[in-house]
Amino acid sequence: MAGKGGTKRREHVRVAVIGSGFGGLGAAVRLRREGITDFVVLERADSVGGTWRDNSYPGCACDVPSHLYSFSFAPNPDWPRTFSGQPHIRAYLEHVADTFGLRPHIRLNAEVTMMRWDADRLRWRIETSSGELTADVVVSATGPLSDPKVPQVPGLAGFPGKVFHSARWDHDYDLRGKRVAMIGTGASAIQIVPAIAPDVERLTLFQRTPPWVMPRTDRAIGAAERWLHRRLPFTRAARRGLLWGIRELQVSAFTKHPRQLGLIESLAKANMARSIKDPALRAKLTPSYRIGCKRILLSSEYYPALARPNVDLVASGLKEVRGSVLVAADGTETEVDAIVFGTGFHVTDMPIADRVVGAEGMTLAEHWKDGMQSLRGATAAGFPNWMTIIGPNTGLGNSSMILMIESQLNYMADYLRQLDVLGGRVALAARPSAVNAWNRRVQTRMERTVWNTGGCTSWYLDAQGRNTTVWPGTTGEFRKETRTVDLAEYEVVRVREPRHEQDRTPGRVPAQAAAAQPGAVEPAVVRPAAAPAAAEEGAA
Repeated sequence: MAGKGGTKRREHVRVAVIGSGFGGLGAAVRLRREGITDFVVLERADSVGGTWRDNSYPGCACDVPSHLYSFSFAPNPDWPRTFSGQPHIRAYLEHVADTFGLRPHIRLNAEVTMMRWDADRLRWRIETSSGELTADVVVSATGPLSDPKVPQVPGLAGFPGKVFHSARWDHDYDLRGKRVAMIGTGASAIQIVPAIAPDVERLTLFQRTPPWVMPRTDRAIGAAERWLHRRLPFTRAARRGLLWGIRELQVSAFTKHPRQLGLIESLAKANMARSIKDPALRAKLTPSYRIGCKRILLSSEYYPALARPNVDLVASGLKEVRGSVLVAADGTETEVDAIVFGTGFHVTDMPIADRVVGAEGMTLAEHWKDGMQSLRGATAAGFPNWMTIIGPNTGLGNSSMILMIESQLNYMADYLRQLDVLGGRVALAARPSAVNAWNRRVQTRMERTVWNTGGCTSWYLDAQGRNTTVWPGTTGEFRKETRTVDLAEYEVVRVREPRHEQDRTPGRVPAQAAAAQPGAVEPAVVRPAAAPAAAEEGAA
């Protein structure tokens, strides 16, 4: 659109959502259900799906039951298995985008390269690979499992074979008959190993730390079962509620009484013993830390695959690469044709943080240089009208992240309502004191958890050893903490109306004084109606 003198105007929207995985699509649905249609979803790839689009490796599947790993407002009675595979979850997300009319809002191939807070106009200036725009509010839903992490291994650049990360699987490269090295033993690796072991000539697994693995009781969901869930929705809701309730009851063992996990540890050892008969191999596969310290992995095929004659386990991390030979830290040498890295993601150092510049001219990465922290997992001090979905300390160790996402969507919806109540050109800035108080509470509770006391080093911990990823409580507790926005935790930022345009400057207004501003009402007295019941989790 051209302005005066033919100058091209920059597009402006009320809300810009970054990412189109569960968090981004969930935010888009919630915005529409709140009556907000002036928004865009910026997606760097050519389709929606987030991590379930990017991770298409052989055997990729979810370790949370299907009926719990879905939105409460978009139930799927036709899940084909109790634990869904990647194609089914990706198809579900495409279905959500279609069902809720999100396609017109989605901008594909629009990677965000920079976001800068414009303090004069109280809006975000957003640069993308397909153009620029501005937004009153940014909802960042890039997710913690979006940017693969590949270790800096000496000599890797000179490896003559094929190299790729599990989240960037090269489907054009045929592994059949090849000598393959799998680096890492996390959630992706334990699915990849049994999926490719029957086809490769030799598979060598480089294990720095063994995981605890429990059986994955997956099965097909029959036609009669699916029919029942379609015709009698309360059966589907009851199933979801039961899955949720069982996991809520398990939380105290992870967060308050780690010794109670001893029974689960015994079951994991028994699971290993059923498939691994070699005592020496069993010793290499037995972790030395408390179960639960790292995420407990689910697989009924992993241990049988390791017992195959063409599979070798190197109980040591990869140290260097010499041509086509991989050298482990213990000196073991293995010649391979291809290397697959299952080495996780940038979780505690999310790359998006380098692309967000706040009110003080500082990037979010600089602000978080001593560790990520936010208010209720959503907002950061110094970054007005900027929110994140699946932010610091919102991860889970035993349940569905969709529950946490929906709680954060409740918070997002109330945040936008409060902006409406305050009226005019306004922003909310999280008070540093509120952010610090919230994080002190979280870190104090974290001290007793198995993630901090279990004796392991995990991706839950940042470079300083702080657990900045996991929520130390139940999903019900988190929902209560994020149901509404407490304006006492925020400063209200307005644009002062000057006599002359060149004198325009932003002003900060204490929440208690917000009612004195033009067009504002006292938020403690006038509060919009509660969120629509359809967007609530209910029993789950």
